[in-house]
Amino acid sequence: MELKAVNAGNLRGIGYDAARRVLRVNLNGTLIEYSAVSEDTFRRLASSSAMWSFFRDNIEDQYSEQRVR
Repeated sequence: MELKAVNAGNLRGIGYDAARRVLRVNLNGTLIEYSAVSEDTFRRLASSSAMWSFFRDNIEDQYSEQRVR
């Protein structure tokens, strides 16, 4: 999965696999996957003018996560 480079708070990259409904984020070099994320939620994150706040408020503690590396 390719990540789009971003610079928002600790977010350095975001990517989404629609088939698996997995959001992958790069948090200062640590890759984390969040499962069961809707495509709408990813679109809202990617287009948010306050991406870091959106991530913290709507994703970080709302979905199960797994550290990739």
